[in-house]
Amino acid sequence: MRCRVAPALAAALAFASAVAMAQGRPTVVPGMHDALVAAGPQSGHIGALWNVILAVCAFVFCAILLGLVVALWRSGRGDATTRADVSMLARHERGSYLGVLWAVAVSTALLLAMLVASVLTDRALARLSLVDAVHVEVTAHQWWWELQYSGSPESARFTTANELHVPVGRPVVLTLKADDVIHSFWVPSLAGKKDLIPGRTTTLHLRADQAGRYRGQCAEFCGFQHAFMAFEVIADPPERFEAWMAGQRRPASEPADATTRRGQEVFLRSTCVLCHAIAGTAAAARKAPDLTHVGARTTLAAGTLPNGETEMQRWIADPQRLKPGVNMPAATLPAADLAALAAYLVSLK
Repeated sequence: MRCRVAPALAAALAFASAVAMAQGRPTVVPGMHDALVAAGPQSGHIGALWNVILAVCAFVFCAILLGLVVALWRSGRGDATTRADVSMLARHERGSYLGVLWAVAVSTALLLAMLVASVLTDRALARLSLVDAVHVEVTAHQWWWELQYSGSPESARFTTANELHVPVGRPVVLTLKADDVIHSFWVPSLAGKKDLIPGRTTTLHLRADQAGRYRGQCAEFCGFQHAFMAFEVIADPPERFEAWMAGQRRPASEPADATTRRGQEVFLRSTCVLCHAIAGTAAAARKAPDLTHVGARTTLAAGTLPNGETEMQRWIADPQRLKPGVNMPAATLPAADLAALAAYLVSLK
């Protein structure tokens, strides 16, 4: 992973990671998370605007420092007994007067230049072609992401969680909603931030021009586990994306052995079915992430844990330890049932 952040933010991330490790929950940060590397046109336009603003602000900062140095160099020297020289208050200083006028004029011109650059960037972002776009409805929850892909006919629609797959070179239209509080959708390598506000629907357009995995993050404080509300955008070549779509539309695979069969039985008779759905089974609830193909995802709990049987058991047994405040309750299962349930869920690919 490549990550360029300010030293203060890097220190904060390191502190958060250390706290997470101390609590027994490794921080999973998959994919590239770099606001300075553009992998699509939208992030490219935003990056160009950032370069303009950075150059202007750096110029102004250096000019102010230079003026300060010159003023200190030219100022008179004195000690505690030297009387203040206020004679300039009674006379007109042409040089200083012209200097202030030039500074105001240059500052105004630079501000107008940044305004023009911002307007041109907004227009460039709006000009992204949406021909043959992929449409995905994104709903933010505390603290995970629900992703529903549109399809025609209606039966071609499917739902997944925390991993957004997109085809390389093809536009994506994201319809953004929030289920509870204000969240913010941000994939710095592909697009800018967009807030998700309860009761309102907004859209975000993006396109990935390079195959890869890009880390996204909720960028609006949304509660205790805001820092552990991550997701991945996986940009696949078109043929691989179509294969992934076809796989997601299929129901869950049937258990292949005695252990996974027992795991399915445990799932269907437990309280899991009150919140989760697995296509092809009797579980059809929609209060928590869809688990139809959960085994194919990289992480668990919106980027909190790597996906695997051991981590799945830890998550099911005591989610409050790993992600305090999450809505999922602990499952009090015998060790054999817990292992079988984890094996079954991980097998759903």
